[in-house]
Amino acid sequence: MSLLNLLGIQDALAETAATVPATTTSTAAGTAHAAGTSSYLSVIWMVVLFFVVFYFLLMRPQSKRAKEHRKLLDGLTKGDEVVTNAGIMGKVVKISEDFIVLNIAENVDITLQKQAIVGVLPKGTIKSVE
Repeated sequence: MSLLNLLGIQDALAETAATVPATTTSTAAGTAHAAGTSSYLSVIWMVVLFFVVFYFLLMRPQSKRAKEHRKLLDGLTKGDEVVTNAGIMGKVVKISEDFIVLNIAENVDITLQKQAIVGVLPKGTIKSVE
């Protein structure tokens, strides 16, 4: 069973061939049949090409970024200096499974979801900014 049969294209081609007038020569019918097949195949190839381009331009880079972010979050340790998606810089005080406690100023701690962390800063960055 061919791909054309699975997609129902072969049946459509058979119906088209049946409607060709009897006065048409066999070579003209064969040419019409070949032209119909090539147009269906070109549409199929265009759809396949579209999905391949979609995957490589959108889905693959997004999954790579998500993997790198997961690796960054798994590598966090107490004492790391981090920046959040809101631009808040702080030092990691406590880490739990889903949450993290940051010290952003003297005696000021905030609790955030781990997903809010977007980057780890080099040691001493917070002191140099203050």
